[in-house]
Amino acid sequence: MMMQLALIPTLMRKFFPMTNVIQHYAWGSTSSINQLFDIKNPSAEPQAEVWMGAHPNGCSTVGYGEHATKLSTLINCNHRLFLSEQIANRFGELPYLFKILAAEKALSIQVHPNKAQAERGFAVEQQQGIPLDAANRNYKDPNHKPELVYALTSYQAMNGFRSIDQIIANFEQLAIPEIKAWLDELKANLTPQGLATFFSALLSMTGQQKDQALSKLSSYANEYAKKYTNQSDDPLFALIAELEHQYPGDVGLFAPLLLNVITLEPGQAMFLDAETPHAYIKGTGLEIMANSDNVLRAGLTPKFMDIDELVACTRFDEKPFDSLLLQPNKSDDIWDYPIPVDDFKFSIIQHSHQRIMYTHGAEILLPLDQGMTLTHPDGESCVIEKGQSVFIPAYAQSYRIECAGRVARAYN
Repeated sequence: MMMQLALIPTLMRKFFPMTNVIQHYAWGSTSSINQLFDIKNPSAEPQAEVWMGAHPNGCSTVGYGEHATKLSTLINCNHRLFLSEQIANRFGELPYLFKILAAEKALSIQVHPNKAQAERGFAVEQQQGIPLDAANRNYKDPNHKPELVYALTSYQAMNGFRSIDQIIANFEQLAIPEIKAWLDELKANLTPQGLATFFSALLSMTGQQKDQALSKLSSYANEYAKKYTNQSDDPLFALIAELEHQYPGDVGLFAPLLLNVITLEPGQAMFLDAETPHAYIKGTGLEIMANSDNVLRAGLTPKFMDIDELVACTRFDEKPFDSLLLQPNKSDDIWDYPIPVDDFKFSIIQHSHQRIMYTHGAEILLPLDQGMTLTHPDGESCVIEKGQSVFIPAYAQSYRIECAGRVARAYN
């Protein structure tokens, strides 16, 4: 029946309210998503992520007739109708995953491979026969994983390497004997290769050397935090002290000395490049990414870390702090965030009064502040509450939106 309907777009619905999977990861907040979007949490579990899309590990469902069906099943009825011919030919699936993410505890420091690295690494591990769910598997698919985060609350993160001069100054302040020789080598080789060697050496520490170096870092950070109770005096070491309580004995505690630490204010956004170390520390935001599970970890995690592969897939370039925020292109109260990949686009519609929107691919809309009403030229209409998302297929072509608050738009 669905195949027949998929072949007759004039008989098909244009708006598909979504029921989304909530991921209860341990680092998630028990209250933020409930407070922002009235999504119930009767068992007070961590609500870490709400997944909106067709990813196999957390596929949304939509109503179709009298039945609920997975969004992926609906799309698979006819890729060209639901995604557009161009997107279907280019990707063969909905090419992005849209999330609400609420972090109460820091996530692992991560690097995502670029597309070529992912294709090569996936092929190698497939040939080696490593199971996809193996703990030591690096590549779950042959895709890259570019990401954008849009802050809904104050949102702290790490993104990209500080300048080498800053890194040296931070470690000199600590004066840890166990890493002095590596620091001297970096001072003698102020290049990306020098930084790569230093980074690899830090992450590869084991045994007594690691324990003593981390003990000195912890003592310094906690003493500093006691001395300066106002974090604005030096939030760097206050942050390390906080992370040490979450991940004691983890080599990733050195990361804030190496990476830019930034706090996004509500409404600010940041892009996370491939081959760039980053981590989310605390806060609630929206995240949109390409459909991929490829993660190379660099600390703040008990999970497997492949240091050699991590270093091979990392660009050791300095990332200027003033380049971290994405500046939106603003037009008629629509803020479009420039993204250097074609897997997805992201916009915030600030408010709408009978605004006509045109779609060329599959879209997901999420009202952030209050409910919205959608109307199609054929007369179909749909009311979507705050925090509820709706899937709009490519064949809809256009729709009218009415909402006095912000609406997040994920699309192609």
